[in-house]
Amino acid sequence: MQGTPTWAPTLFMYVAFAAIFYFILWRPQAQQRKRHEQLIQQLKRGDEVVTAGGVLGKVEHIQELTAGRPTSDDRITIRSGDSRLIVERRSIARVASATAAPASTAANG
Repeated sequence: MQGTPTWAPTLFMYVAFAAIFYFILWRPQAQQRKRHEQLIQQLKRGDEVVTAGGVLGKVEHIQELTAGRPTSDDRITIRSGDSRLIVERRSIARVASATAAPASTAANG
């Protein structure tokens, strides 16, 4: 028999599984992680954040432990109700609302 080699369908199956795994699982997760890291790096005073523990608070102070570049070990002081909490930058799960520069409002028209 001189048809296709017997290993060709098996190789095709493995390549197809790898492509499916990459495009459905790994790539979207990597993009989401990159967006989250950028959002956390751009954190500033006045932003409302949610910690990994579910605490909602407003950023009051950011203490960068290394000069220049923000790292995941930086300490963030947030106010939640009457309490102040100091958390590490990496424990911020999401930014609930970021403070933005004044822009034209949609309510005018």
